[in-house]
Amino acid sequence: MHDKRFHIVLVEPEIPPNTGSIARLCGATDTVLHLVHPLGFSVDDKHLKRAGLDYWNHVVIQHWQSIEEFLETCDEGKLYFFTTKVERPYYETSFPPGSFLVFGKETKGLSEEIIALYRDRCYTIPMKNKNIRSLNLAMCAGIVLYEVMRQNT
Repeated sequence: MHDKRFHIVLVEPEIPPNTGSIARLCGATDTVLHLVHPLGFSVDDKHLKRAGLDYWNHVVIQHWQSIEEFLETCDEGKLYFFTTKVERPYYETSFPPGSFLVFGKETKGLSEEIIALYRDRCYTIPMKNKNIRSLNLAMCAGIVLYEVMRQNT
């Protein structure tokens, strides 16, 4: 994968409207969407399609059967993982063209194994109110993707 486009990777997403919104974001920004199975829904789900509306034909989507299958194909230097379980903010790193922005499932995030394996490549979106557990997945993808695009313009 030597594409200069950016990539959003959703590991086992569970909520169809989040994935639909992220697909729309990817279509609008010419970003490749990677869906790592198992998914918590069918890609034919009406909520998923409604969130993406008529944008699906403008989105490049790649499916992977497991996180291991996906990771085997990637340049580790272009992987960036996002989690609430670290303190380093996403804006304290530089994202080169072709970066892969990896997000975990809505209910559990990325696995402890992935975080431990790639701890030096894990970032968070800081939140001032510690009573809020996390932000919506689609919002997180948008926040980070637009920072990545800003850095590369």
